[in-house]
Amino acid sequence: MLITLENVRFGYDDKIILENINFTVSEGERIGLIGANGEGKTTLIRLMTGALLPDEGRVLKKSGLKLGILEQNGGLESDRTVYDEMRSVFRPVLRAMDEQREIEGRMAHAEYGGEEYRQLSSRYEQLSRAIDAADGYNIDVRIKTVLNGMGFTDMYGQTVSTMSGGEKTRLKLCRLLLEQPEILFLDEPTNHLDVNTLFWLEDYLKDYRGAIFTVSHDRYFLDAIVTKTLELENRKVAAFRGNYSKYKVLKAEKYEHDLKEYEKQQEEIAALQDYVARNIVRATTAKSAQSRVKKLESMELLEKPLPPPQPPRFVFETTEKCEEAALSVQGLSLSAGGKTLFTGAEFAIRRGEKVAIVGENGTGKSTLIRELVKGHDPAVKRGRFVKMGYYRRRRRARCSRRRS
Repeated sequence: MLITLENVRFGYDDKIILENINFTVSEGERIGLIGANGEGKTTLIRLMTGALLPDEGRVLKKSGLKLGILEQNGGLESDRTVYDEMRSVFRPVLRAMDEQREIEGRMAHAEYGGEEYRQLSSRYEQLSRAIDAADGYNIDVRIKTVLNGMGFTDMYGQTVSTMSGGEKTRLKLCRLLLEQPEILFLDEPTNHLDVNTLFWLEDYLKDYRGAIFTVSHDRYFLDAIVTKTLELENRKVAAFRGNYSKYKVLKAEKYEHDLKEYEKQQEEIAALQDYVARNIVRATTAKSAQSRVKKLESMELLEKPLPPPQPPRFVFETTEKCEEAALSVQGLSLSAGGKTLFTGAEFAIRRGEKVAIVGENGTGKSTLIRELVKGHDPAVKRGRFVKMGYYRRRRRARCSRRRS
């Protein structure tokens, strides 16, 4: 057992966010927490990590438990370079290696077989075992593997404080992966990742030795990583074995089962109430009617289950149908910040097509979309009657807890 929640209750001001929460995170588990925005997923993580205290109930942790926490937009802050920041994770091992080199020099001048030599040799062996246990001789290989996989191949020497918010968040994740905590909390870890980095992270986490507890709206990431799904809904947590796709199946089956049980109980209640109404005033049947009244009073009423939420459906209607060739690009070139992003781009989008733009961070995906929306460049041509809509990603506002 790493963390156990027992009857946890928590609220902001007079609003209850979480109620009667009970579950355990065990060694090596891969858990995905899902739920609608505003249900309290981040709050639940903060209770588990100790950043918040429950109003009722207990959060129990394994003694000496090592936590790793990646918050949304919770980037790494440092005045070191990227590579030096990653090496700082291994500071105790690096000190041991420095001491080992110092001992080597002292042993070269000590009398072989003498007391000083034996003491130095004993300490050297002790340090060697500690370094081997921490895989200290492969520190640089491990650092480069993680940095390259997370898209920092050409940024080893860059100062962390000069990086963007998204880059700092990715770098914080790099540091956590190198620290290898017993349980890794990831709150929307795929927000700042391009496709290649996301695939690398999925493969890396599959072999991660510790437990993983993640909040994500990325169903494909959840399918690839988690083996247990927790659903937070209406202040309660329900557990389902399996990844997100398995959860969808089990959720539907649970709804059908719970609905049948609820309807069965409603039928029983109606039959009991009907019997009581017809027989309570008759002398010959009053006793049996009273027994049914007692049964009704002692019955634990089931709540009617809520149906699984249906995905939203969007319909974009216009008064005039646009041309078949909705958008065409011929020879488009774009630059940003003095850097050429691409030249001579050519593509077309036909009416009704669904198109995705993929690429590494910083390659110009958002810049391209903005240029297509503006339509000022003669290389971009819209079809007749085409209307543009543009939704830009924004950061969520942060809320603080207030105590009365």
